[in-house]
Amino acid sequence: MTRIKQFRLARGYSLDELASAMGGIVTKQALSKYERGLSVPSAHVLTRLAGALGVKAMRLWAEPELSVRFVAFRKRSTLPVKAQTAIRALATEKLEERTRLQEYGFALVAFEVPIEKYEVTSEADAEEAASKVRDLWRLGVDPIANLTAVLEDHLVHVIEVDAPVKFDGISAVAESEDGKAKAAAVVSRTACPGDRQRLSLAHELGHLVMKPSKKVDEERAAFRFAGAFLAPRASLQREVGDRRTSVRIEELLILKQRFGMSMQALLKRMSDLEIITATTYKWACVHLSRLGYRKEEPQPIRREVSEWLRQAGLRCWAEGLITQLEAEHLVGQRLDEKESPTSLRRRAFLTLPMEERRRILEEQATQIQKSYDADDSWRQIQEGGIVEHK
Repeated sequence: MTRIKQFRLARGYSLDELASAMGGIVTKQALSKYERGLSVPSAHVLTRLAGALGVKAMRLWAEPELSVRFVAFRKRSTLPVKAQTAIRALATEKLEERTRLQEYGFALVAFEVPIEKYEVTSEADAEEAASKVRDLWRLGVDPIANLTAVLEDHLVHVIEVDAPVKFDGISAVAESEDGKAKAAAVVSRTACPGDRQRLSLAHELGHLVMKPSKKVDEERAAFRFAGAFLAPRASLQREVGDRRTSVRIEELLILKQRFGMSMQALLKRMSDLEIITATTYKWACVHLSRLGYRKEEPQPIRREVSEWLRQAGLRCWAEGLITQLEAEHLVGQRLDEKESPTSLRRRAFLTLPMEERRRILEEQATQIQKSYDADDSWRQIQEGGIVEHK
């Protein structure tokens, strides 16, 4: 029953809190035994347990078809172990949900993320890795308008969690029993500016595709990858030139909107490409700090929102593959029962021209009659009758 523990941790419950959420019908000791497989809950307890965790009872028993492997939390992260465990559990659940939707046939492309493929022995290798991923996904060198959409188009699911400020991000891979990657996820914090969100997502993508050597600082390499992925050398040089002696704040704000990166990240990118000198970079950072822009920059970038999950969830509901409650869980909002798949199909039918409606009804009547004829023929055969073929 380790799934119980996974769902409990994903919701941030302690054993005491889960027992309380169930109305106190079982003790925390009993819950602990369920989690360790030392005892089996009754049907009534299982139902209450599933209700408290917000899942179907069968999900507490079913073994996952895929295993989720995480790329470690950033090495300099000071996030408590308990919070890390909760985030892993929640990300696992959400990645499993998205992978299940893929299996329904809502993934229009094959998974083509080069997981830990690119050997990195220097930051220059990280730059090259970013270029190779862009080439693989045929992105060219222009700025990416919506990074979340690009990632999800390639089955790298963007997952947001309500986590402490100390949480930066984490990435994960969903693998089948034979170790084949089926999907991936990059996890970010909900309450952060859009430019920070985009940089974090690109950073985690770097962790997914790179295989750094022991002598490389993994975090520096991932940030170099992120900068190169969001602002390729050719694109940035086209905007600002090959060499600059100074950069104005007004210019940085324009570049911020174009590349979806903070002014600080753009300055670091320009320094990495030696467009500006180390001295100019240091002076510019001090200037931003004096203006109070190190903590909060002007002209914030709007946060990106995942549309893949919402679209797939609504489509599954419309096709009758999942219930309304499951669809509401996936899209994160209540859905109007009046707008159920059946009512939507009926409404769409009534908007058709009269002739088209008559044609559809005639086709349906014909199909029903054929079904009746087939049943009658089969009944005659069963009763020893003879069906003549003309």
